[in-house]
Amino acid sequence: MNYKDLADLMFPDAKEISYYEEKYPERNLKEGAIVTRIAPSPTGFTHIGGLYQGLIAKKLAEQTEGVFFVRIEDTDQKREVKNAISEIVNSLIDFGFEPDEGMISETDEKGKYGPYKQSVRKDIYQSYAKYLIEQGKAYPCFCSSEEIEEIRAKQEAAKIRPGYYGVWAKCRNLTVEEMIEKIKAGEKWIVRFKSMGREDRKIKHKDIIKGNVEFPENDQDIVIIKADGLPTYHFAHAVDDHLMRTTHVIRGDEWLSSVPLHLQLFQGLGFKTPRYAHIAPIMKNEDGNKRKLSKRKDPEAAVSYYAEEGIPKQAVTEYLLNIANSTFENWRRANPDKSIKEFDLQLNKMSVSGALFDMVKLLDVSKIVISKMTAEEVYENTLEWAEKYDEELACLLKTKKEYCLKVFGIERGNKKPRKDIAKWSDVKENVSYMYEELFEKDKNEYPYQVITNKDNISKILNTYIAKYYNEEDDKQTWFDKIKELAGEMGYAKEVKEYKENPGKYSAHVGDVSTVLRVALTKRTNTPDMYEIMKVLGKDVIEKRFQKAVENL
Repeated sequence: MNYKDLADLMFPDAKEISYYEEKYPERNLKEGAIVTRIAPSPTGFTHIGGLYQGLIAKKLAEQTEGVFFVRIEDTDQKREVKNAISEIVNSLIDFGFEPDEGMISETDEKGKYGPYKQSVRKDIYQSYAKYLIEQGKAYPCFCSSEEIEEIRAKQEAAKIRPGYYGVWAKCRNLTVEEMIEKIKAGEKWIVRFKSMGREDRKIKHKDIIKGNVEFPENDQDIVIIKADGLPTYHFAHAVDDHLMRTTHVIRGDEWLSSVPLHLQLFQGLGFKTPRYAHIAPIMKNEDGNKRKLSKRKDPEAAVSYYAEEGIPKQAVTEYLLNIANSTFENWRRANPDKSIKEFDLQLNKMSVSGALFDMVKLLDVSKIVISKMTAEEVYENTLEWAEKYDEELACLLKTKKEYCLKVFGIERGNKKPRKDIAKWSDVKENVSYMYEELFEKDKNEYPYQVITNKDNISKILNTYIAKYYNEEDDKQTWFDKIKELAGEMGYAKEVKEYKENPGKYSAHVGDVSTVLRVALTKRTNTPDMYEIMKVLGKDVIEKRFQKAVENL
């Protein structure tokens, strides 16, 4: 009896590994092309960290004319959530990270290196497990869960490192004959990898992001095939990344401590090891302390949050690139209109300790992104969001499209476009004063600021309409008339004049403009008032000024 007999007994139908080596040959790509992937588990909503990894993987593959694929790691089927695969894939596609290969829906895939779902690759894993058994590098383990628990309890009592290794690996030293006898007797088994490592020896490894790292060797005889015939993550990832010809494994740094084991598996299987890049997690500042973004605590951890809030996908992508490489912000400043595809992402310039997620910064980025959009683009995006989340706004947009385009066109398309909209959920509040239906519901006070005398406010509004307002005026004429009105009221016609004579005037032309602005909008800060007046028109302006006077 030898290891070959044992392997044949355990996996009688498994193909020779040469079959799979021929079926999945080396990829015909140019030198330096990166083949990488994201390999999520379908266990819940898509985390922003998963999107972050997807962005980095996609960028690197794109930059080098390589391949980016999606592999679903669903071997832990107890934790699988319905439709999670679709959500993962759709999130990537929505944000512009469409995979070149891999899963494209819950059941469909594309590419020649599949299947891309681990649960349907069982035969492949069993062939490679059989190969390891034939080599004497893996063995069946017959320990029950009670026996494993007993081993752990003894280790804890003796205050020694827990695990299945060395003298604690009960099945490791069974003879081939004993193993075969147990299998023929119907005893249940799993497959363990026979580690040749020793904890007192170190391995040195160079991670692309973390740099040089050092760990004790792995000496644990880990499970590679479970009782249900499916592999563990560690074994599956080694087989899959080899057969899918992955050159770079980009993953979260929670897997960094697994590097000794994974290198050992690649070596034991006779595979070329891919390069590893361990990404630090996205962090959040809480009371001065950094912590990971949490699914439980932080709504922004879920990718769906950004759609609900109406933050443009382009803004999220730009911000994630900002987190990924500190050089991106300067690049964007120097290249305001270039596509992000032209930015060269560098793994060795990524943060080792984890970048802070700053919602204020993200919204600033979003304001810039939206400021570059046309009125039509703002309209379409707002309508798409409103149809899902704000019925009243959607109705308003659909029934008054031409007027809405004028509203969204205010201060847009010039050298310094308006930057007051950070997300589509802001739009209604930001432009409500442009719609009579919404303005009439506004019960806020009129915050007139410097000029507060009721008679003076009333005189400014009435005089402006009676004497100075003309729909045909260009912007300079319009502003000159406000200066004239300020002079007529006894205020400084120029701010400079006001500052030079602090005791002479109680207000200046800017304060008169504020009275007009507040009467029109109930706000002190709005986009260009001349453009607002042009869109609102004479009838609405007169009506609002009259209403403001009545409310004094």
